[in-house]
Amino acid sequence: MTATTTTTTQVPNGSAVSKNAESALPTHAKVPSRIAGPRPTTGVPFGRLVHVELRKMLDTRAGRWLLIGIGAIIAVALTIMFFNEGGQHAFGEYLQATTMPMALILPVVGILAVTSEWSQRTGLVTFGLEPRRMRIAWAKLLSALFVGVCAFALSLVLAALAHQAAITFRGITGDWSTDALVLLGAGGYVLLGIAQGVGFGMLFKNTPAAVVVFFVLPTAWSILGSMVSWLGDAATWLDMNQTMQPLFEGSLTGAQWAHLCTSVAVWVIAPLAVGIWRLTRAEVK
Repeated sequence: MTATTTTTTQVPNGSAVSKNAESALPTHAKVPSRIAGPRPTTGVPFGRLVHVELRKMLDTRAGRWLLIGIGAIIAVALTIMFFNEGGQHAFGEYLQATTMPMALILPVVGILAVTSEWSQRTGLVTFGLEPRRMRIAWAKLLSALFVGVCAFALSLVLAALAHQAAITFRGITGDWSTDALVLLGAGGYVLLGIAQGVGFGMLFKNTPAAVVVFFVLPTAWSILGSMVSWLGDAATWLDMNQTMQPLFEGSLTGAQWAHLCTSVAVWVIAPLAVGIWRLTRAEVK
């Protein structure tokens, strides 16, 4: 004859129950144990996020063909300038020929870097691996600006090579004089354009809508500002084509700086701010 022993467990209300009945206790009556020591995993490093976003912009077929298109347009423009008027053009003119295509087309690369998360349905992976969407937004913006900096540096090199080739093979008189404000305007034109593209991509999260609004809305505003008299004063403050023109001319007064900052706030900073807010709250499907 054997004796059986029933063990009891004390629950929070002070009553004792058998161990066999312990499994029937409500889940909240069991206190989970904490994981001792350091956490088994860490967050994704921000540098890795920027690297991934760079690959998204450059390693896709759309991004690759856009870059090829930019290179083809620049090559055609420099070739025309090399043979036109005996190649007698200043370095600043060659620089304008290399930066204009980049400033016009590179923003589309920034748009695609954002909208592809929704059109190609990669958002589940992106926001699943890094739930902190604010870090994703900053990584997209910084990677786009990095592409813009590299593009502007390349435009300087190509303009210098084209101008030197015209000096060497066409026998023109070299003109390397370029004001610092002109360089600032050319670089700012590229960087602000691509930042604006990222902002419109975050704002609409749809590639056709973002591309159409990005190209049509500022152009329509510029046309209306030049044609409608009572919009002329507002266009002086809000039309980036007008406010950036003094930069390319190498002279900028205090009032013109105020006009430039106001237009940048409306067309670049505001879309970015609202777009980041929408990105952090949008439902991922």
